[in-house]
Amino acid sequence: MSSQVAGAREVRTEDAFDVEVVAGWLRDHADDPAGLDAVPAVKQFSGGASNLTYLLTYPTREVILRRAPAGTKAKGAHDMGREFRIQSKLSAVLPYIAPMIAFCDDHSVLGSDFYAMGKIDGVIAGKEFPPEVTLSPEQARALCVNFIDVLVELHSVDPEQAGLSDLGKGYGYVRRQVDGWSARFRNARTDDVPDYEAVMAWLSDNQPEDIANCVIHNDFKLDNVVFSHDDITRVIGILDWEMATLGDPLMDVAGSLAYWVQADDDEATQAMRRVPTNLPGMITRAEFVERYCERMGFDMTPEKWRWYEAFGHFRLAVIAQQIYYRYYHGQTTNERFGALGLAVGMVEGRLNELIAGS
Repeated sequence: MSSQVAGAREVRTEDAFDVEVVAGWLRDHADDPAGLDAVPAVKQFSGGASNLTYLLTYPTREVILRRAPAGTKAKGAHDMGREFRIQSKLSAVLPYIAPMIAFCDDHSVLGSDFYAMGKIDGVIAGKEFPPEVTLSPEQARALCVNFIDVLVELHSVDPEQAGLSDLGKGYGYVRRQVDGWSARFRNARTDDVPDYEAVMAWLSDNQPEDIANCVIHNDFKLDNVVFSHDDITRVIGILDWEMATLGDPLMDVAGSLAYWVQADDDEATQAMRRVPTNLPGMITRAEFVERYCERMGFDMTPEKWRWYEAFGHFRLAVIAQQIYYRYYHGQTTNERFGALGLAVGMVEGRLNELIAGS
């Protein structure tokens, strides 16, 4: 079986592990050990900046392994057991979940908790789609519509039916998010980035009440879904459930749209683009909000949405700052994280404009 998978590269030295030990543990603990009786070739997916993801290629099977990174971790982050449980439960009610194989909390195996799951065979976007994928404007629009509709499908899952009613803390999610992300930024701030105090004060003073409480992904963007080889517009998988919880669905949309860079955005915004939302035919952020809210039955106006847009960008800045903090303090040597401090400063400028109503 070929290991030539888009985004899979040689394992970074700092992220390496004893492959034979892990392979032995998987053989002994997998729900289905078929095809796991060899030592796999291992590649690392380079796109992620939080939990580490690897491709284990056996002669007749491909397995995805997820583990937490080394270095200082935010409280409550990188919970592999939780991520494994969420996907195990959702797989019974949502057709986009990879099959779970095994979860390990024995640190003698790899040095941290990890889990293994099956690989969904499809197309995953990076900053661009793979070279062999071409999208007409009509396909791009259909892809966007399907992407939104899958998010609506997720937000329509009954948490109790899925066995996930204890996943979150109930209403008050917006308040907890504003307070939580503000605290995370203050804890991760380095001396070379803005203090964001005016932004955090505005978000706190103007926050809306929760509109609903449902299962949310919290990182729903184009490079966290898998599209069909046969129909590039069709979503067949949802990846990276690290931050999933019960919460306000509009906050999920806000987080998603923070990554949605349009073709007509300014040069500085284009420089931070990580997914191909700028292709001809891709819908705008305003169209995304309109379709989503229409499907969910939510009343929305551009002025109401301004707060969510600001929160989404602030949350993205905090995520970038947390990663940059690790780089700044020498906890990772991944050089692509070195520019994130500059990005955090640029996002603050955009937020100040948004808050001012421009």
